[in-house]
Amino acid sequence: MLPWSNSSATPLSQLLSFIFTFLSFLPRMSWASEWIDYSPDGYATMTHYSLPANFVAACGCTSTSTNYPTAAMNQMAYGSSTSYGPACGQCFNLTLLNSFLSNPPFYPNVTKSVVIKVTDLCPLSHSGWCNATASSPNAGGHYLNFDLAWPSSSIPNDFFPSDEPLYGYTDFGVWNISYQSVPCSNWGGWNYAAALGSVADLGYSACCPGNPTGSTNNTCPSYSDDNGIPPDTQTSGFAISSSVSLLSILTLAVSLLSHML
Repeated sequence: MLPWSNSSATPLSQLLSFIFTFLSFLPRMSWASEWIDYSPDGYATMTHYSLPANFVAACGCTSTSTNYPTAAMNQMAYGSSTSYGPACGQCFNLTLLNSFLSNPPFYPNVTKSVVIKVTDLCPLSHSGWCNATASSPNAGGHYLNFDLAWPSSSIPNDFFPSDEPLYGYTDFGVWNISYQSVPCSNWGGWNYAAALGSVADLGYSACCPGNPTGSTNNTCPSYSDDNGIPPDTQTSGFAISSSVSLLSILTLAVSLLSHML
């Protein structure tokens, strides 16, 4: 019999004792942060979202950066569940290949590309295009999704090609794309100092290097890893580290309950 258990204890007090004992083990569990290790070039999906002009997004890049092409990256590739991550400030050349959801798929007869800077994160969720994890791709079969800030004054309104007579609509929503990591000197805002760097008064909650190369000297760390913040439990739930299996937790719970009966 456990020290806190006795024959005169009421079922309610036994239950409360069990709960407190079980919860005491939770601090030993760590939140999973298995970030996606992606190659510098490959294939991905692209969606788009509305980002207000002069808005300061997750990375804390200057508001002027919104005057040039930017995008959010899916959380587990971005490298943090909030604030800044290693993807912040990185630049990619994104090229449209074909629409994903339309039937039949639409293959444009012109090549459309845009060089973007990552300034925001697309939160992890159970569904959607930003739900890829290190062990499972999104519905498009890709581990990366770039959520392009569009419409934008820096990207033509007709950037996304379409065939309205055939499909009956102009916005396909999701595209298969190719991506290439490129120096940010290729980005439209490179020659404008006000578009580079992070917002000074955000302090340590901002990190937006002008041209990150992967070096610790010019690449952001993971804000959530550094601060012990788990993935957003409202959208993604949490994971137990491999050192503490769910089976061992359940075994402990059964053992404690058996001593109460």
